[in-house]
Amino acid sequence: MDKRYQSLQAGLDLIDQGFTLIDENLCMVAWNTPFLRLLDFPLDTTQVGTPFEYYIRYNAERGDYGAGNREQQIHERVEAARTFSAHDMERTRPDGTVLRVRGFPVPGHGFVSLYSDVTAQRQAEQLIREHNALLETRVAERTAELRRSEQQMRLITDSIPALVAYFDHHRSYRYINRGYLDWFGLDPTQPQAVSARAYLGVDTYLRIKPNVMRALRGEPVTFEYDVRTVDGRDLVARTSLIPEVAAHGGVVGCFELTFDITAQRRSHELMVQAQKMEAVGQLSSGLAHDFNNILTVILGNLTALGETPWARPRADGFIDPAIDAARRGSELIKGLLSFSRKHPLETSVVDLNPQIASIDKLVRRSLPETVNLNVVVGTDLLRSQLDPHQLQNAVLNLILNARDAVELRGNITVRCIAQILQPRDAALLNLPGAHYACIHVQDDGCGMDATTRARAFEPFFTTKVPGRGTGLGLAMVYGFARQSGGTVAIASEPGQGTQVTLWLPLIDDATAARTQVTTCTTSQPASTCSDDPDAAHLTDRDQGLALLVEDDPSVRHTVRRLLLDLGYAVIEAETGTEALHILDQTPGIRLLLSDIVMPGGVDGRQVARHALAQGCIPHIVLMSGYAPETGTAAETHAQFPKIPLLAKPFTKAQLVAMLGQP
Repeated sequence: MDKRYQSLQAGLDLIDQGFTLIDENLCMVAWNTPFLRLLDFPLDTTQVGTPFEYYIRYNAERGDYGAGNREQQIHERVEAARTFSAHDMERTRPDGTVLRVRGFPVPGHGFVSLYSDVTAQRQAEQLIREHNALLETRVAERTAELRRSEQQMRLITDSIPALVAYFDHHRSYRYINRGYLDWFGLDPTQPQAVSARAYLGVDTYLRIKPNVMRALRGEPVTFEYDVRTVDGRDLVARTSLIPEVAAHGGVVGCFELTFDITAQRRSHELMVQAQKMEAVGQLSSGLAHDFNNILTVILGNLTALGETPWARPRADGFIDPAIDAARRGSELIKGLLSFSRKHPLETSVVDLNPQIASIDKLVRRSLPETVNLNVVVGTDLLRSQLDPHQLQNAVLNLILNARDAVELRGNITVRCIAQILQPRDAALLNLPGAHYACIHVQDDGCGMDATTRARAFEPFFTTKVPGRGTGLGLAMVYGFARQSGGTVAIASEPGQGTQVTLWLPLIDDATAARTQVTTCTTSQPASTCSDDPDAAHLTDRDQGLALLVEDDPSVRHTVRRLLLDLGYAVIEAETGTEALHILDQTPGIRLLLSDIVMPGGVDGRQVARHALAQGCIPHIVLMSGYAPETGTAAETHAQFPKIPLLAKPFTKAQLVAMLGQP
């Protein structure tokens, strides 16, 4: 099962509807977990190629189709399926669950079916019909009984977490429940005074009016739209209109049922956003691997060229700028890895308030005098397990973005507070409910429209003029937040400024006491872990035999030259399998330098494990242009804590520092 299929299956399993795809032979091709759950099918019997008839027979044998000849029931349904005709129907299972089943032929592929649990909706519609029947029954009763009946009805409908109403064929309201008071400030005792045009607004009213007219012609309709409540909340509403048909066949009015589906819509948007960001992250990680290999070749050859005596007079004008550009490219790749959460963090227990307070001094000189920066932190102990350097980089990025947004004149406020994330808000942020630190960076600048907000965290997306930004700033902030167990959210409107909030999980005293500070990870360039950055000088001593394992010929050629310059005799292996054979057949190897990720089934970790088992190789170093999810640099470091990890691209000086040569 390839990774793309696994990603597609994971996405299908997150959909709240059941899904199946059968081929032209009525055999199962694809499905998701909600399909099996909604219809109570065994999880362990479904596989690609399972005949559609199996599911029909399973249903018939447990009585899903009611009394009758089972073989006839099975035959009729299988034959109907062979027609591959589009359909939209509902059926009630023996346990009372109402399923809506929609089917669509997919030319050249088969037939797709979607299964939705509409039990709650049908129950709500049934409840409205019962209310209508109750009203009709009480019309003929005495006034006192009618009054008591109305009171009972209002008590029920006012208790429903929805808007319930009735309007006649003239579109005049005859009844509204308390929900209209909560949402729009309308008086439930004065339904005749209610105007949909007034409480919805002209634009919204004109959008939904065609649905109202369809209902008044006798067609039940359900539609969704945006509304703003009397207290300023922006909600997404779903309204169902059920026509009331008189004995003569004409529509005398409509029952109205409206739910708030904002959280449901937001959850769906978060799921889509997460899937999109994960896909972009996978692409970024793959690009990082290839570019780091390219930069290894460029940087290694430029460095070697710069050390050539005849080239030194031209180094300042040609070679050194090219080396600097290659290093900037390496930093850009690190940004991509940070976004895709493939760059390991050096985490420790951090008190956030002092960290945020220190940023004021770091960034103050980067802001013009016309920009007012206000950093507000408290005295409470807010501890989180994260990388403090990445935290500072994230907040600095947000402040500098805010500086650009205010166009060199405005106000920027940075605030750090503790907050308990309630279940409703947690669902909107796709986080577990817990204690979090909220770092708000707010400006009064130009703001963002909906399109910009939706793409703000995508790598290389920027609204700045060319040369003012790479578009990686917010992408790196997003990667850091997610990798730290939190998230980042944007609240912004055009002309109303922007507030970006970092949500970072807090830890308690017991967790902090158990947590060890993470030491330097060698997924950073080797020189950042070395105590002697000046150790990278050439040596003429015979260092012995080195085994270089690298599948990229250009990278292998470049690194081979570095090893030769350091005094090693070099044996090359293109695959892990070839390296294992050389280790078994070649005594006296002094250095094993191997890439982590290689084709052929044997990777660098297996080669290193084999070399360690031999116990006779003094220097073992692993290198990588990127770290996939199946073997990150952090995981490799955990498996082999004594083996250095060298990040591509690297220079001769960094390689020397990693080997610890004098």
